[in-house]
Amino acid sequence: MILGMGIDLVELDRIKELLDDRFIDRILSADERKLYDNIADENTKLAFIGGRFAGKEAIFKAISKGKGKTNYKDFSILKDENGKPYVETDYFTDHEMIHITITHTAHYALSYCVIEKASY
Repeated sequence: MILGMGIDLVELDRIKELLDDRFIDRILSADERKLYDNIADENTKLAFIGGRFAGKEAIFKAISKGKGKTNYKDFSILKDENGKPYVETDYFTDHEMIHITITHTAHYALSYCVIEKASY
């Protein structure tokens, strides 16, 4: 059963204007920050943080809670061995599953999230 869906579109030029250590530390978890710091290309870094920002905003919309109820660091968006994004969090119990996808263009990052009740 689907519990929530969320989508977010981010203009990368807007993220670029906000991009400083304070913004990065507010958005990225420790695991995400390690990945970000290992990226050499500035455009790839921008796409990475834009995608994470869009992903977390999509999660907030899917759980129908604003940023006041949770924060960006409650969720880590990582990739499996095949490059598929997944979410690590302690926000949910084992009874919920989060599905997330992220895509980029030269100007935008988009993320879509579905949260469903886990079926065992």
